[in-house]
Amino acid sequence: MIINTGARTDTVQYYTPWLVNRFRAGFVYVRNPLFPNKISKYDLRPGYVDAVLFCSKDYQPILPYIDEFTKHCNTYFHYTITAYGKDIESGVPSIDESIETLKALSKAVGRERVAWRYDPVLLTDRYTAETHEFTFNYIAERVHQYIDRCIFSFVEMYRKLERNMPELVKISDEEKDRLAAMLGRAAAEHGIYIQTCGTNGDYTRYGIQQSGCTTLDIIGKANGVSFRNVKHKGMRNTASSQEVTVPSRRA
Repeated sequence: MIINTGARTDTVQYYTPWLVNRFRAGFVYVRNPLFPNKISKYDLRPGYVDAVLFCSKDYQPILPYIDEFTKHCNTYFHYTITAYGKDIESGVPSIDESIETLKALSKAVGRERVAWRYDPVLLTDRYTAETHEFTFNYIAERVHQYIDRCIFSFVEMYRKLERNMPELVKISDEEKDRLAAMLGRAAAEHGIYIQTCGTNGDYTRYGIQQSGCTTLDIIGKANGVSFRNVKHKGMRNTASSQEVTVPSRRA
């Protein structure tokens, strides 16, 4: 079983004490967001967890506890550092603060377990293609020795996002091509393996690989292990995951 701590929220940035306590206790209850009365219990003991995937924009809160996780099981860390300031990401540290934290994380867990995420790539009047080019190069120059790879994707223009961020500029295919060429060129200059996330376009002509954001192969190589490629069968009653139904308060 692989535990993804960042699937619903930035657990590391906002809930590190809770996360540490759950792993110390050896289990966690998770509520189904679509069916709130259904709660699943997951066993977090080493014998049941094959790997833990972290995805955060600020690893500073968890650094004092990092050894507890790396000794507990296999791990992999996605660290998002982008060009955006407080106007878009109010709770995220500055780029320079994030770079220093990434270095500390890499030294603690090993560069092979750390991926730098530069996503989503979006455009506004303030965050132009030129801004991305400058910022990506700035970050790449400082983190290339501390990461396994870089992952990027272009923003997907959902209706809700368009409504909440009217300043967004739709990225044309030509602009995506230009941005991808820039990212590929900069990554190559700094010796960084770069890939898209899933099916976010084919830019292999710019040295950008296509892959899932986190595959069994990526996690396995980072930890020196091999995983069986077992097809996901959804929620089921097992010793490590038990689903229970909570009676409705109106019943």
